[in-house]
Amino acid sequence: GKKAADQYFIERQSNPQVRARKSRARLANAHYLSLHLGGYIEDDSYVWGDGDDVDVGRLSVGLSYQFGEWVNSTDLLMRIDFLSFRLKEGDSTKMSIMPLVTFPDAKSGFPLYFGAGVGAGVFFKQIEGESTLSLDYQMLVGARFFDVLGSVGMSLETGLRNHIHILSDGQFNSTFIQAGTIFVF
Repeated sequence: GKKAADQYFIERQSNPQVRARKSRARLANAHYLSLHLGGYIEDDSYVWGDGDDVDVGRLSVGLSYQFGEWVNSTDLLMRIDFLSFRLKEGDSTKMSIMPLVTFPDAKSGFPLYFGAGVGAGVFFKQIEGESTLSLDYQMLVGARFFDVLGSVGMSLETGLRNHIHILSDGQFNSTFIQAGTIFVF
């Protein structure tokens, strides 16, 4: 009767699998915002400026916002990055805006994810004679941990971050690493 049902629910509440499911359920109707800071492990530029060069990438600062999902499958994110470069001819800075698809979705609770995206880059400062627009693309793998301190978590990502100049010759290929915080709301 009622006593047996009460006992069932008490035992169920103490089960670690049930607690983990409740934590994931909090993400079911929530979105998250990630702020990240990073740099480059290795990079090459081709026909950007006077010729080819290595180690021109400097700093990456950005945010990613989960704005949707394909239910029980992938997350849809919008990523905005501010990137800086140091070439022989001078410094360059740009903003990259790109939609990303990551797998698996955050509400699965699985900490590792993979993703890819394609977007546009706009140079705020560019060396003379080079395009102010670029086609940007990324492939990444990361780990995200929600609720490390309350509703704040942390993330770590690595992958390929590349761009091709649209209005002139020039290309940048890199391997990046970045770390950040995640806010769930």
